[in-house]
Amino acid sequence: MTLDLDEIRHVARLARLRLSDQELELYRTQLSSILDHIAKIGELNVDGVEPMAHPSDLTNRLDDDVVEEALPRDVLLALAPEVEDSFLSVPKVLDGAES
Repeated sequence: MTLDLDEIRHVARLARLRLSDQELELYRTQLSSILDHIAKIGELNVDGVEPMAHPSDLTNRLDDDVVEEALPRDVLLALAPEVEDSFLSVPKVLDGAES
């Protein structure tokens, strides 16, 4: 499956990526190759194969919840990269603007 540059631009826009023309061409080739590989996997006969989430049996190891002493506020704020007043300051991630 060969993707065209408009499809790659669309995917890049959805991912909010600014790509140069060279990057668009590189990713067009790479994504087309990945989709070709997935198509080959889709051709495999999997009749009788049980669906699974992981190839080996795994169980979650859950530790007991233990109440521990919290860090004092001044120590926590001293470790933070940004502080505003007496709170942790984090960068705004979603601004609602469409690109």
